[in-house]
Amino acid sequence: MKKKFFLVMAAVVALTACNNEGKSGEQNADAPRSSELKIAYVDIEELDSTYNFCKDFKAEFEKKSKNADNTLNQKGQALQTQAAQFQQNLQSNKYTQQQAQSVNASLQKQQVDLQQLQQRLAAELQAESENYSKALRDSVQHFLAEYNKDKKYSIILSKAGDNVLYSDKSLDITKEVVAGLNKAYKPAAKTAEPAKAESKK
Repeated sequence: MKKKFFLVMAAVVALTACNNEGKSGEQNADAPRSSELKIAYVDIEELDSTYNFCKDFKAEFEKKSKNADNTLNQKGQALQTQAAQFQQNLQSNKYTQQQAQSVNASLQKQQVDLQQLQQRLAAELQAESENYSKALRDSVQHFLAEYNKDKKYSIILSKAGDNVLYSDKSLDITKEVVAGLNKAYKPAAKTAEPAKAESKK
C-alpha cells in the first residue's frame, strides 16, 4: 500500500476583531470603510514546515505508513509463497481432492483477511490524518483568538499556494504566529503503533 501524505489546510482562517469599542450604537451599525480594515495573513506552507506540531505529526505519520506498508508486504509475500507451493504440490499430485480443497479454502481466507487488514490500516491512517487536520485548525484558531486581542486585526487570512493573487509582505504575520504556536506547543506522549502490533500476529 503506497500512501503519500499531503497536508491540506485550505479553509480561510477568519477572525473578526471587535474594534469599535467606545463608539455609539449608530456608528457600530455603519459598515466599516476599507481604510479602517486591519488585515493580516498567515502563509500555510511556511506554517506547515516550521510549526513543530506539523513536523512531529508528519514524521510520526510517515513511520506508521511505512510500518503498515511493511506489514502488508510481508503478509502478501508469505501468502504468495504459500500459493506457489500449493500450485506446485497440486501439479505433483501430493494432495487428495479433499486436501486440495481445504488448502485452497485456507489460502482464499488468508487473501480476504489480507484485504480487510489493508482496508483497516488505510482507514486508521485516514482517520488519523483527519483528526490531525482538525487539531491543527483548532490550535491555530485558538492561538489567533488570543493573539488578536492585542493586535486587533479585522481579518486574518490563510495564504496557501496561489489562492491569494497578491499580498503585501508587510501583512505577513506567519513568523510571529509560528513562534507563538511553537512556544505553546507541548508534544503528546507517543503511543504504540497499531500496525506494529498487527505485524506480530
